[in-house]
Amino acid sequence: MGAGAVATTTSESAYKQFLDPNRKWYNNRRLISLNGWIFLLLITSSTNGYDGSMMNALQSDGQWNAYFNTPHGSQLGLLNAIQNIGSLAAYPMAPYLSDGLGRRATIFIGAFIMLIATALQTAAQSVGMFIGARFLIGFGLTFAANAAPMLVTEVAYPAYRAPLTSMYNSLWYSGAIIAAWTTFGTEYMHHSTWSWRLPSLFQGLPSIAQVLLIYFVPESPRWLISKGREAEALKILAYYHADGNAEDPLVQYEYEEIRAAIDFDRNSGANVGWKAFVTSPGNRKRLRIILALAWFSQWSGNGLVSYYLKKVLVNIGITNNTDQLLINGILQIWNLFWAIGASLMVERVARRVLFLTSCAGMLVAFCIQTACTAQYFKSQGDGLAHTVIAFIFIFYAFYDLAFTPLIVSYTVEILPYQLRAKGFTIFNFTISCSLIFNQYVNPIALEHIEWKYYIVYCCWLAFEFVYCYLFVVETKGLSLEESAALFDGEEVVQQQIAARALHAIHGDVRSPSDEKGSAEFHEKVEV
Repeated sequence: MGAGAVATTTSESAYKQFLDPNRKWYNNRRLISLNGWIFLLLITSSTNGYDGSMMNALQSDGQWNAYFNTPHGSQLGLLNAIQNIGSLAAYPMAPYLSDGLGRRATIFIGAFIMLIATALQTAAQSVGMFIGARFLIGFGLTFAANAAPMLVTEVAYPAYRAPLTSMYNSLWYSGAIIAAWTTFGTEYMHHSTWSWRLPSLFQGLPSIAQVLLIYFVPESPRWLISKGREAEALKILAYYHADGNAEDPLVQYEYEEIRAAIDFDRNSGANVGWKAFVTSPGNRKRLRIILALAWFSQWSGNGLVSYYLKKVLVNIGITNNTDQLLINGILQIWNLFWAIGASLMVERVARRVLFLTSCAGMLVAFCIQTACTAQYFKSQGDGLAHTVIAFIFIFYAFYDLAFTPLIVSYTVEILPYQLRAKGFTIFNFTISCSLIFNQYVNPIALEHIEWKYYIVYCCWLAFEFVYCYLFVVETKGLSLEESAALFDGEEVVQQQIAARALHAIHGDVRSPSDEKGSAEFHEKVEV
């Protein structure tokens, strides 16, 4: 961890010393434009959030249940899980499209597939057609969801990179809110299948926007440099990060740092290909964290409410469809509030603090929720039902501190460029596996052992806290390239990246392979 200390102490004097204090997101025309295009990327997550909330709400919709003969048990599990099965089918291709065709092209392909899928879902005439459409939604979503957050983090202005990337997963709830309140309104269309077809139709709106506008979004400078298109990369960095000035110190620092990192990974062979995840200690550490956070994000007890809120509420005596839909709608607004707030705090509060606070809070809230549900089964008291609802809201407030905003942003920032698409695919693949397991097991377990199933999650949450305490590495204040110091060691980052970047800016340090240049860099770091 000695290398991590060096990187942390020097990160404040790296790119941050070149930032113009007068250039803010709200007073610079080009930053406003850049953030507008980034918002188009962020709504990819809204599509995913919309799907989960819509499927949750449709279980309370009379027309949907009548049309599909009230799915239950394993069939209901399949209706929810099929989207993630579709995602699994696309994972082998997603990183190669992102790295080969580019971030924008991959998003376009994913959005186009989802557009076709939502049209089929809206027109569904049978359970099989509905399931097939949902498979295609998951298939297309994988491509867009692989490329979009990487493009956000690779093109964002350095000062806003962490909050904007954290906003990606937080906007899951914006889609969930739209779905929850759309289904709440269409539930009153008692005599028409449009009570569920209309929400299905609205699911395609983000994809329409992306298909029409994605090629106006700037391509990733890191991807362009990796393809030898360095002039284009420099032009994008200059246009959006320095008002078109290619000689700006910040632009030169970013450009040279990116070039050095990509060149080193490509030439060393240590960070190329799937095998690289297990061939070095740094990458094995990354893999261990990525797999754990992906699984934790879906196995913290949130899967019960996210996909089976109706069953949770029925277990505590809330059986009215309107009440269930209203609770779902208010819960999504609550979640968005906490998730956006946490996204804005990621550069003010340490990542480890957020993760540990989140785990501890979820554990306490879920244990109380479990105890109250158990007591309700004994006494059937309305007061206990209200307490359970209150602690569902408290649980999600703590969940949203870390496991909504950080899991995506933290994953992409700890991965070097050459492994970013593949590592992010591993992350998403793990989430899909955990979701499929969750979505099949949860309805069956809730049906057979009811509240006792909650005890499993109480024990698991305790394990999550211990794991995060032992293994989560702090990355606050570091650029994408600098965070490599925490995993790959001081020599890689300081000699292969920082020396070259300083050479470009000051003209007084030689290339990283030059012993004299390396010594001069170390001298500067010590000063």
